[in-house]
Amino acid sequence: MLNYDFSFKNRSDFVARGMNGQIVRKDSEIEWELNRQGFLKYYLMGTNIPGTALQDWMVFVHDVKKVSGKHRHQGGLVLFIIEGRGATEVNGEIIEWEKGDCVLLPLHPDGVDHKHFNRGSEPAKWLAFIHIPTFNHLAAEMTQTEINPDFLTSSR
Repeated sequence: MLNYDFSFKNRSDFVARGMNGQIVRKDSEIEWELNRQGFLKYYLMGTNIPGTALQDWMVFVHDVKKVSGKHRHQGGLVLFIIEGRGATEVNGEIIEWEKGDCVLLPLHPDGVDHKHFNRGSEPAKWLAFIHIPTFNHLAAEMTQTEINPDFLTSSR
């Protein structure tokens, strides 16, 4: 296929997915995954979750059991606290949060090194919204600097 023809097909496929794609992701149909960062449930993950109407977003819940892994990437994203209370360490600074708060990870020339803590005995969960094109235009790297303790001890 010629590059020019590919661009037309790609645009057509993108528009068709936006017009006809799935518009509701049922929580009960989405599995939790334990990964290097912690316990996450992905509602949108760009093109990695096919069939959804929106394809330029990462939207996921992080259930912070005690402490998350630690990683670095560029800021410019939103964490909305949906349950519990906790804290996020951002480039060495501790930011406390609780249910109903909105945490904005800042932009920083060297990226944002961060990890999350549950400060209570109840679940602490937040919902992340990442606009993938913006994330890409910020040249956001992803570097894991500490592994979630539960992941290290799991039998995967």
